[in-house]
Amino acid sequence: MTTIRHPTAQSPGSVLGAAPDVTESAAAYRATGGYADAAGPDELLRHLEASGLRGRGGAGFPAAVKLRAVRERGGAPVVVANGEEGEPGSVKDRWLLRARPHLVLDGLVHAAAMTGAVRGYVYLSDPEAGARVRRALAEHPSPLPVEVVETAHTYVAGEESAVVRRIDGGPALPTAKPPRPFEKGVGGAPTLVANVETLARIALTAARPGLRERIADTTLVTLSGGTTGAVLTEVPYGVPLRTLAALQGTPDAAGALMGGLFGGLVDARALDLPLEPDALAAAGTALGCGAMRFLAAGTCPVSVAADAVGHLAAESARQCGVCVSGTGAIRDALDALAAGSAGPDTAARLHRWSQGLPGRGACGLLDAAAYTAASLLRAFPDLVPHHLDLPCAACAARPQAGAPGRLTVAVPEVMDVAVSATAPAEATATPTARSPLPALKGTP
Repeated sequence: MTTIRHPTAQSPGSVLGAAPDVTESAAAYRATGGYADAAGPDELLRHLEASGLRGRGGAGFPAAVKLRAVRERGGAPVVVANGEEGEPGSVKDRWLLRARPHLVLDGLVHAAAMTGAVRGYVYLSDPEAGARVRRALAEHPSPLPVEVVETAHTYVAGEESAVVRRIDGGPALPTAKPPRPFEKGVGGAPTLVANVETLARIALTAARPGLRERIADTTLVTLSGGTTGAVLTEVPYGVPLRTLAALQGTPDAAGALMGGLFGGLVDARALDLPLEPDALAAAGTALGCGAMRFLAAGTCPVSVAADAVGHLAAESARQCGVCVSGTGAIRDALDALAAGSAGPDTAARLHRWSQGLPGRGACGLLDAAAYTAASLLRAFPDLVPHHLDLPCAACAARPQAGAPGRLTVAVPEVMDVAVSATAPAEATATPTARSPLPALKGTP
């Protein structure tokens, strides 16, 4: 089960909100300042530029730059709320669509106003989230025509060109770039594809521009690892990774798998790094989608790397030959290491692939596989030679290679207001599991 942890002192600029385990109604959202216009489109764009808000989809690109790029193309732009969460270790986007659909829709409308968009889409793969978004649109009809588009849940389905392709009626598979969606997207129109948490922070900034820095410098994170349940929480930039490991229940972590499957492995020394995109990038890792899997005592990084690349290989779109062969080769090498049956040239081959494969696929999946291998060699250089003759105890206990679900985190339960309104009192009196978050030191 995934537990929702919330700060003891609720901030009016919080995406997590005051009741993260209940779907927020339109009336409740309006009561806290939602659907407000404290800042017009031009002023809001200036606030977003001044705050430095980064996209929360994984790349961390400045939100205002993407908005301006679409706006400056002219024509009749399109805006898309991207809630397709392909990273197995992340649950924030699906939770957000289930719990706070009005916050996302409000942000979508503001994004449309800033770009001049004439229509919008909410793109997702979670049927439960889709139902709650549709009900939210019925509760509070949008001034912008908005359509909910569902897709199958895959690792690559949330890549922005795959989003455009699926909305246009094709498969949710990436395409070669250029053009990028801001140049030619849905129906050939300039298109903003924005992560749902990014849009949520845009809506909060529109309602409370005086809190713009706090809104921009706080983020949702999904924490998992060991035998302790996963945690979804909201924290300020600057919090040490070690503090988050303790919060999740892995205080003795030997390292972490960062950014979902895109930030690679880091060792225990890296846990003293602050949760801040630039600081993490400078250290050779990434915040990505905010998912961190901490390596508990008795967990072998070789097995974690093998599981990560195994997942990527299984999720390949299979439309780029180099991706199919490259991810497969890295997977097989890591599986052999975990089994203690790798050849003496395994480290050299992993190093060669990690250097030569990035950038050769239509999306970032191959890059993620190559970087996972590179990070294992860099963060845990002694482990590879020690696994050549026989597996360590942790790897020996690893389930059969290819077994699904080892990196998957469950979405927190969010009580449906439509159900709770008619359910007996005793059935609605106990919310889903959540507990207060200890005070965390970091950028406010």
